[in-house]
Amino acid sequence: MGDPRRRVPRTDALLADPRLAKAAERLGRTLVKTVIADAQQRARAGEIAPEQVADHAVAALPVSAATLRPVINATGVVVHTNLGRAPLSRAALDAVHTASGATDVEFDLATGRRARRGRGALAALAQAVPSAGGVHVVNNNAAALLLTAMTLAPGKEIVVSRGELIEIGDGFRLPELMASAGARIREVGTTNRTHLRDYTDAIGPDTGFVLKVHPSNYLVSGFTAAVPINELARLDAPLVVDIGSGLLTPHPVMPDEPDATTALRDGADLVTASGDKLLGGPQAGLLFGTAEVIERLRRHPAARALRVDKLTLAALEATVVGPPTPVAQALDADVDGLRERARRLAAQLPQADAVDCVAAVGGGGAPGVELPSAAISLPETYAAPLRVGTPSVVGRIEDGRCLLDLRTVAPDDDDALLEAVRACSS
Repeated sequence: MGDPRRRVPRTDALLADPRLAKAAERLGRTLVKTVIADAQQRARAGEIAPEQVADHAVAALPVSAATLRPVINATGVVVHTNLGRAPLSRAALDAVHTASGATDVEFDLATGRRARRGRGALAALAQAVPSAGGVHVVNNNAAALLLTAMTLAPGKEIVVSRGELIEIGDGFRLPELMASAGARIREVGTTNRTHLRDYTDAIGPDTGFVLKVHPSNYLVSGFTAAVPINELARLDAPLVVDIGSGLLTPHPVMPDEPDATTALRDGADLVTASGDKLLGGPQAGLLFGTAEVIERLRRHPAARALRVDKLTLAALEATVVGPPTPVAQALDADVDGLRERARRLAAQLPQADAVDCVAAVGGGGAPGVELPSAAISLPETYAAPLRVGTPSVVGRIEDGRCLLDLRTVAPDDDDALLEAVRACSS
């Protein structure tokens, strides 16, 4: 008998297989060759027969040329940062597809001349927040704050309460972000209590603006004091309010969550927010403010470095004018409907129970707000295989059980969820 490794098919022969040839057209020849090489190596190592190389290569082909995998979010965290924050609506996805080719993003088809970039998205945001005299968009909320500091406070002081000197994630801290723009932080008050006189005493010729920051991922309770926006607006300095999570108008589920419309009506000169959190759109930094301030931001040289691409503009416009987003649907979900879904799905699965649970807003929004929900409860051993399965399902471990919280699972994904769980139990 000869060495079986000599029977391993050659790469060119495998690329001629109709299944792999079609995959090369869709995924690219380089990626398919990598998959083939892995299968060939398994055959040389004796893990599979040489005759099985083509079948194993086909089975190992990825869904797309990117390494990102789709995930069913069953964590119960509506805006899950590690899972990409807000899932886009169908309208936004369609808009991204349209914008992926040549578009009139900066071109007036009627006149044949250059036009304002992203005018559709800007108009949609302006209509959604009519209290704003102007609107601008950058690539995230940190960029919005950075542009604001570079424009309004270069070499000057930014007055902010000590209780609002937040860390925004992954070790990035607000004071360091502002300092990188050439501004200086002027801390006022204490961690738990800041009064109007603290701001008044700090404002002077070196003041660039007063900054009020929504604490986001934490609550300070007990012996506390903070100055509301309408009082800060009476100070002799521009007022910038970072609401963070991106509500454009008040929401009944989160009565204490700040929103852009209310902040502007209370006297803020500029409001910054995220696009990919409670708004339910793509990653973006949203700036709403007076026409004069917005124009200064727009004309700053750094504005071009921080601008968003055509895909983001398309998704943002469709998010604002389109139907309720997945985030909105999850926040507004009827708990009785969630319980009925949990009972129906659990009845079709082995070792599963329907249980009540509590979901969370996530993404730095509405800390402390609990969302009543329902889940499929499975043995804890299901968690790991569900994560690496197809489709990938990410739940949470609670009291030794793997919970699949349905508040964050779209009803259209119920069949895929059942399929994933059954695959783990077989």
